[in-house]
Amino acid sequence: MRWAAIVLAVAAVVAGCGGGDEQTAGQPARQPLVVSAAASLKDAFTSYGDSFPGADVKLSFAGSDELAAQIRQGVKPDVFAAANTKLPDELFAAGLVEKPTVFAGNELVIAVPASRAKIDSLDDLAAPGVKLAVGAKGVPVGDYTRKVLDALPAAQGKAILQNVRSSEPDVKGVVGKLTQGAVDAGFVYRSDVRAADDELKAITLPAALEPKVAYGAAVVKGAKHPEQARAFVRGLLDGAGAKALQAAGFLPPPAS
Repeated sequence: MRWAAIVLAVAAVVAGCGGGDEQTAGQPARQPLVVSAAASLKDAFTSYGDSFPGADVKLSFAGSDELAAQIRQGVKPDVFAAANTKLPDELFAAGLVEKPTVFAGNELVIAVPASRAKIDSLDDLAAPGVKLAVGAKGVPVGDYTRKVLDALPAAQGKAILQNVRSSEPDVKGVVGKLTQGAVDAGFVYRSDVRAADDELKAITLPAALEPKVAYGAAVVKGAKHPEQARAFVRGLLDGAGAKALQAAGFLPPPAS
């Protein structure tokens, strides 16, 4: 039901942009630009979209895997931005998007409630009774998390997985479980901790276990406004988009 609701919502945004470009008297028309983006990009892209020149940016946020599935089903936003490079690359290989651009990095951390933290390290996650939230399999934050756990000794990784109480469809779901007090810890991005307004604090993972988190964006083939879409993606690397990402706590694109 949730996936179907998201598909309908994004389709409605795309369809709603087809009625033409409304123009206020004395002002130039602004083209609608539909951007489907990973949930972790919400703050940065909202700020960037508000200042993007020449287009009225319409944003839709969800798990990267859900947004990619919508594009495979025929939904055509102008821009797709994911919390990994795998999904944009797969869509490019399928001929559904233009060549993707790696535009940002991030850091996977353990997040805990700032006021009642019971967890001080990765090792504490294996203790009996700990309640943990993670991203679901196939969601970038969930895949990054499982990469970390797979690198641990088998017994430790198994013990941590046994403490998982919630597998969320996107990183904002993990943040929600933390801020609601439903779990003791969760794997999220450092930018999400920063966006939580001091409700959460981050525990850094051991350097040897940190996954390389890279974000990819691409213009969707068949998009209604490809030139504005390309300008939007360029701005993520050098311009207002890059500044918005930095302000939100994102890192520069990691080296390939």
